[in-house]
Amino acid sequence: MEILRYFFLFGIVVGSTSIGFILSKRYSDRLEELNAFNTLVNILQNSIKFTKLPLNEIFEQIGNITIKTNVKNIFIICKENLTNLNVDNAWKKAIDEEIYYLNMKNEDFDVIETLGSILGKTDIDGQMSGLNQFKERLSIQIKQAEFEKNKNSKMFKSLGTIVGLVIVILLF
Repeated sequence: MEILRYFFLFGIVVGSTSIGFILSKRYSDRLEELNAFNTLVNILQNSIKFTKLPLNEIFEQIGNITIKTNVKNIFIICKENLTNLNVDNAWKKAIDEEIYYLNMKNEDFDVIETLGSILGKTDIDGQMSGLNQFKERLSIQIKQAEFEKNKNSKMFKSLGTIVGLVIVILLF
C-alpha cells in the first residue's frame, strides 16, 4: 500500500512538471511561428518583386514550402479563397480559419491581418513599401515574443515542478 502512495506522489510531481513544460512550450511555438511567417513574407516579397506572378500562384508556391509550423496554411487557404473573394477578404477569412491552430496572440493576428490590405492594391513599388512596413511591425512582434519567451518559459517550467513538490509535501 505504501508503494502505491509513492507512485501517486511521484505521478503528481511528473504531471505538474509536464503541465509547466506544456505552458512553456507555447512561448517557444509562438516565436517559431512568427519567425516562420517572417520567412514566408520574405519569400512573398521576393516573388512579387522578381517573378511578377499572380498572388494565387505565389501563395501556391508558398504552400509547397516545407516548414515546421502550420503558418503556411494561411497562404494556402487564402489562395483557395481568392476564387470568390478579393485579397483582403480572402486573407481575413484564412486567418479566421487558422487562428485556433496557431499559438499566436491576438496582437500578432492583428498585425498579420494587415498584410491582406497591402497585397494586390498598388503597383509593385507600392507593395514593396507596404511589405517593408509590415515586416517592421512583424519584427516588433518577434522581439516581444522573444522577450516573453525568455521571461516566462523558465518560470513555467520551474513553477510546474515547485507546485508538484508543494502538493507532495502537503499530502505527505
